[in-house]
Formats: sequence, structure tokens, C-alpha cells
Amino acid sequence: MITGIKGTRFRRAAAVTVTTGAVLAAGAFGAAPAGAVTTPTIAAAGGYVMNNGTAKTLYTKAADTKRSTGSTTKIMTAKVVLSQPNLNLDAKVTIQKAYSDYIVANTASSAHLIVGDKVTVRQLLYGLMLPSGCDAAYALADKFGSGTTRDARVKSFIGKMNTTARSLGMTNTKFDSFDGIGNGSNYSTPRDLTKLASSAMKSTTFKTVVKTKSYTAKTVTKTGSTRTMAAWTNTNTLLSSYSGTIGVKTGSGPEAKYCLVFAATRNGKTIIGTVLASTSITQRATDATKLLNYGFAR
Repeated sequence: MITGIKGTRFRRAAAVTVTTGAVLAAGAFGAAPAGAVTTPTIAAAGGYVMNNGTAKTLYTKAADTKRSTGSTTKIMTAKVVLSQPNLNLDAKVTIQKAYSDYIVANTASSAHLIVGDKVTVRQLLYGLMLPSGCDAAYALADKFGSGTTRDARVKSFIGKMNTTARSLGMTNTKFDSFDGIGNGSNYSTPRDLTKLASSAMKSTTFKTVVKTKSYTAKTVTKTGSTRTMAAWTNTNTLLSSYSGTIGVKTGSGPEAKYCLVFAATRNGKTIIGTVLASTSITQRATDATKLLNYGFAR
């Protein structure tokens, strides 16, 4: 989640659901058949839901319209890291001043990593996905990109993100950042992000991270002592409000508005989906809840 954008107020008027037209349309064709499930109305500009087991599409709203994705981008950051050959999750990464400076310069969401501390790759994944730390994202891009300079490594890592997107058939997606703070060309669609999440959830490490509500990292300081970090809390409120939720990731920003990629399992059935450009933090969760209920009823 990209936070701290001063002077920005997102209008909530769009959150008011207008159902009159739907009611009139239903009336014109008589009562709905017994057992039929009413298609939900959401405030988000775009949405997509599928049955994760069968890949059957259950709901679409502007599902292939390209939009800014905010920190839902970090799903791909995590997937690229977890796809590295011979990955050692316990490998240590030393936190650089550049990561801290980046957070300050962009007023970005942070895992509050301390310059000079040694943090494991596993811990960075929690810092990436729970508090949506852009410093953790930078550290991972720097670690897993190739090149002799930090800029080259970051560029290489973003290249891996786009290569992975193509391999997954994400035809309406482009990444130009490792965290969603784009440079004008960071976009995806509800359908593409749902494809990405479905693929990412095949990783047991990813699944474990994104369903975790709170995580406390113990890092190693410059002097070799242990630092117990303040707990990282997951920004995905569905983990507490919707029974069966197993992930996935929030996102927000002045262009992206409020986004959520979500997944839940009930009675052996997993529903996975995305809402983009909803009207508030509360509304994106409400939108996702409606779509999950609809998916499970189908």
C-alpha cells in the first residue's frame, strides 16, 4: 500500500450502489428463477473472480481494462523471488541507506527496516506482503536482479517481472517498478492479477506469508546483536473479517485508488479474484466480500 499522499481525498460518492436499474430490468423479465444468485454490484471500477480449482470465470467488470495497480504489484515481486533457482530463504540481506532514502523520497509504505541490519529473504517477504514495505521490495529487487550497479540490478529484476507476466499469459500487464510506485507504465487488469495470484498461491511459502495476520522479525544489527522489530500487521482486513480468507494483497495510490487481490477457501472450494480502483479501504473489502459470497454461491 502506498501511503502518505498529502492533500489527496478520494471521493466516496461512487460507493453508493445504485440498484434501481437492476430492479427495473429484473421486473421487466419477471422474477428470477428459483435458486438463481443475484450478480453483485461493486463500487470498484474493475473486478474479476474465478474458481481457482477449475479456472472458471465467475464474475467480470471491466476485467480486461488496464489500470494502475498500486502495491498489488508486490505479488509479482514475491513470485519472481520465489521462482529463483536454488533459493535460500535464510540468506541474509544487508539493508542499505538507498532503501531508506527511497521510502522518504516517495512517502512510501514501509517495513521500517534499519540501515545496516541483516534481514533474511524470508523476513523480507513478510515485510513486503504484510505492511507492504517498499523498502523490503527494493531490497529484494537489489538482491535478485543481475548487474554491477544497484540501478542495473533493479532494472534486471523488473525485466524478470515482465518476463514472468508474459509466461503467465498476462497480456494486458506491464511493470515498470518493483513495488507499484510506477513511472507511468505500471498497469494490469483484474483478470491478469487474478491469474498472477493463482500462480503465486502454488508456492507454499507465498501461501504461508499472505495468510499471516502479524509477524515479528528478529534481525541482526551491525554489531551482531539481535533486534526484535515492531510487529508487521497484514493490511488485508479480510483475514479477520471473512472466514476462510487465505490472502492475498492490498494496493492503493492516487491513481490506483483502492485495490485488493483476494482469495478464500470454504468446503474445499477456493475462490480468487481482484478489485481495482474501489473508493475506500472499507469499500474494497466490502466489494471483495460481495464477490466472494457470489463466487461461493455459484
